[in-house]
Amino acid sequence: MSAGVVVIGAGVSGLTTAVCLAEAGWRVRVDTDRPPRETTSAAAGAMWDPYLVEPADLVERWSRDTLAELVRLSADPATGIRVVSGTHESRTPCDVPAWAELVGADLCPPGELRRGYVTGWRYRAPLVDMPRYLHYLAQRLERAGGAVRHRRYGTPEEALREAPVVVNCSGAGARSLVPDDCVEAVRGQLVVMENPGIDSFFCDDTPDAEELLYIYPHARTVVLGGTSERGNWDLTPDEDAAHGIVRRCVAVEPSLAGARVLGQRVGLRPVRKRVRLGPERHRDGLVLHNYGHGGAGLTLSWGCAREVAELARGATGAAT
Repeated sequence: MSAGVVVIGAGVSGLTTAVCLAEAGWRVRVDTDRPPRETTSAAAGAMWDPYLVEPADLVERWSRDTLAELVRLSADPATGIRVVSGTHESRTPCDVPAWAELVGADLCPPGELRRGYVTGWRYRAPLVDMPRYLHYLAQRLERAGGAVRHRRYGTPEEALREAPVVVNCSGAGARSLVPDDCVEAVRGQLVVMENPGIDSFFCDDTPDAEELLYIYPHARTVVLGGTSERGNWDLTPDEDAAHGIVRRCVAVEPSLAGARVLGQRVGLRPVRKRVRLGPERHRDGLVLHNYGHGGAGLTLSWGCAREVAELARGATGAAT
């Protein structure tokens, strides 16, 4: 299949961007060195949460747009998205995050807080079964005439030999692809367990906490996290880290004790001081960068994808 646009990367940013472009009339192909089920996005928990990402003004706009779309998509069970209630809680006094108003968060009464926590807020937000959601996006792309192909590029210029417009959604891979030394991998590991009946999410939001702690329930499983290791590019599960994750989560949610561990996931969050979203003119065509989303790839996905589609349309005058 020839393409008017090649999207590099099959994580949530790449597939969402490809869907937006294909449904706008572009001939789109996603080229990736890893299939969707093996990307960092597939390893995510995941829920709407602007985590490890800047700049704040653009993040607010992109995350607001994405929130509305994820809520809309939650009406379709095939997406793997559910709008779930839960809490973020802190072991030390802290302010409610700026994004809390987007989800109508309310302060928890003291009697609702978990043991050891002094403040918290309750809200409803999209919780996403990422492997299922990525499958949905890939199918939606196919229905719109797009395709996913296994292909690895060394530079964006190589991709421009395939199409006049290239969208770089390579995540942590942008460090070598662009190359961009501002991109840093932050390794995340989580544990998947059988769900013993948990129906609300929990996240430890203690400022400067040394370790992550979150509990994201799905229908039959519950995702426990996590880790945040800067500069660690190793995708091999760490058994000691997994035991630590389970121990911390059981301390907060005792019903998890004895639940069967089903697996582990490891991914590399592509952290950058600022998301890079914008055009770069090359002699052979146009590269649109869309990477550096940190731990918020899902949270920013639709907002960023739609902006990329607008940039593509504005730069070329029409879909092709």
